[in-house]
Amino acid sequence: MTLEIADQKSPKLRVDFHVHLGLYTSYQPWVTEWLKQAHPVGFEDYIKHYNDPGAFEELLTSEGVDYACVLAELSPITTGVCTNEQVRDFCRGRSRLVPFCDVNPYIFSNLGDELRHKVEDEGFRGLKLYPTYQHYYLNDQRIYPLYQAAQDLGIPILIHTGSSIFRGSRLKYGDPLHLDDVAVDFPNLNLVMAHSGRGFWYDRAFFLSKLHANVYMELAGLPPAKLLTYFPELARNTAKVIFGSDWPGMSRIKHNMEAIRKLPLPAEGVENILGGNALRLLRL
Repeated sequence: MTLEIADQKSPKLRVDFHVHLGLYTSYQPWVTEWLKQAHPVGFEDYIKHYNDPGAFEELLTSEGVDYACVLAELSPITTGVCTNEQVRDFCRGRSRLVPFCDVNPYIFSNLGDELRHKVEDEGFRGLKLYPTYQHYYLNDQRIYPLYQAAQDLGIPILIHTGSSIFRGSRLKYGDPLHLDDVAVDFPNLNLVMAHSGRGFWYDRAFFLSKLHANVYMELAGLPPAKLLTYFPELARNTAKVIFGSDWPGMSRIKHNMEAIRKLPLPAEGVENILGGNALRLLRL
């Protein structure tokens, strides 16, 4: 009984590891149309309202989220551009908002130095990679200076894996198997598979997260009701799974967290998924 009371007095922290800004510098039209499906009424007003970081923090509070990782994206051909500067300024001075930069290998020449500058001088605390949208294999040797810098800096990398519906995407670059080389060559670098190999490679994502101590699954874009279908042994791997929403494409954050809480998983495992694992990786 004493333990229950103590737990009630100390609510667990919730982390959304996968949030985009609502207002990009530029969107491809097919992305805008897709977003409007999630917000069929008042999309423009909704996005404009939450382009204010204070209003966005109020949204996080209403959805039961304590921290959110906000992702830059430099994918002009396939999705759009949300600049590193946008994310930096949006998160500045707000401890609940954790900025993740994007270092597109087709835009920057010295990848390692660019990441060091972003982290050490601009305050970014993670890196997001978009191989499916930017067209490179994760184990391409030219990306290795980026991994080395991230490992030296002690920041996690969130990586799009699996399918995408957006025009111009190349699904072959989303195969999680390419992370096997990276995990072996950079054993102290935490690698988080956004979407957990969605569509084609759920089994590979699960196996890699079990095999490598530094590889994690992330659940953005996956319906909670389907998680045990995609990952029948999920209960055995809750120390390696992280919640993400993919807001604003998915707006019911609290609803999905509650659905995960109701899955037949150990209570400690649910807490790991909804916050504990992310807090450790982000050193919060």
